[in-house]
Amino acid sequence: MSQALPLEGIRVVDYTHFLAGPYLSRCLAALGAEVIKVERPRDGDAGRHHRYVIKGQSGYFLQQNMGKKGLCINIKDARGLELMHRLTDSADVFVENYRPGALAKLGIGYDELSRRNPKLIYCSVSAYGHTGPDSHRAGFGLIAEAKSGIMAMIGEPGQAPPLLRIALGDMYTGIHGVAAINAALLGRMRSGRGQHIDLALYDCLVSMHEYAVQCYTLSAGAEIPMQTGHDLPDSTLYGVFTARDGHLVIAAQVDEAWRRFARLVGPATFADDTRFDSAAGRNAHRLEILPVVRAWVGQRTVAQCLAELDAIDVPCAKVQNIAEVLADPQIKARGMVVEQEHPVLGKVRLPNLPFRFSDCDTTQKAPAPLMGQHNREIATSLGYSPAQIDAMVSDGVLYAETAVT
Repeated sequence: MSQALPLEGIRVVDYTHFLAGPYLSRCLAALGAEVIKVERPRDGDAGRHHRYVIKGQSGYFLQQNMGKKGLCINIKDARGLELMHRLTDSADVFVENYRPGALAKLGIGYDELSRRNPKLIYCSVSAYGHTGPDSHRAGFGLIAEAKSGIMAMIGEPGQAPPLLRIALGDMYTGIHGVAAINAALLGRMRSGRGQHIDLALYDCLVSMHEYAVQCYTLSAGAEIPMQTGHDLPDSTLYGVFTARDGHLVIAAQVDEAWRRFARLVGPATFADDTRFDSAAGRNAHRLEILPVVRAWVGQRTVAQCLAELDAIDVPCAKVQNIAEVLADPQIKARGMVVEQEHPVLGKVRLPNLPFRFSDCDTTQKAPAPLMGQHNREIATSLGYSPAQIDAMVSDGVLYAETAVT
């Protein structure tokens, strides 16, 4: 590894909580930025209270805030706001995920901070964005998933849609923020000016539709993708199947893979049935194909199915639980679990980010900060004297949890 990390020298002020914002800034930290996590005294980021909690430390917080510095400050105190302004004056990027208008009332909205620092890139993440009739409404990833049309397409037909159990809206919006901020930094090199990036969870999930929107618009409203259960009627054969001891997915929707698959699983006439030669034909006769495939899978274990399908190069995989994922040799080989030394918990193992560069390592070895862990370091770097810092600590303007030494 011979190159510096791509964002080395970039300072990010992270005034976010819970997930979309913290994940965004975590990615920036992994890419080399100095990320300063700013929290409210005592309560801190709401993610600090989200499970899994051990010895007062939240795994949720540890995962999304690794590699950052911690500043815990009361910006409702004039001294705290002044410190915050000095910090944002020194920054390249400011990230927040509060309801539109909330931070302007605190003196750290885009208009105020960009007036002080015209080069600042200010990234806002919210449920609905800063414009439109719903911009004032609160929301979470779940709300965006329901509103976006995604939830209406999953689960069994006629039944209530299931929860996704992963924060799709938050994570997808967060990574869009990473892309937008990097583009704005590049643009600033030419213009010399920062700008406001306005990201909405709802927008991001609507943009994620790879076929539903165009199916509807190009069919003049005739096609509305609905729940289909365990397979895709428009992509036969592509779905989830039940073996004797578990579940697996099979993706034999491409013509060449289908022909190999049909020779393996079907009766003698199955592979030669010309009705199944094309994707359209397979979709039209899906209800004849599925019982044959289900019967073939149901007579075997997952391992037996995978072995036979791998032998003919048909894409397939076991439906794995998290224990199986963490034991997967592929995940180990890719370094997708990072081990860190935490000052309270000792060794912790957490998911890594998927960035892979040929000439630098983005694996984040530094754990998430304790609340207020870097108060003195950051205040000193902004020109505060030891006496001024001591006074702010004494008056509760700067706060640190007891584990900070």
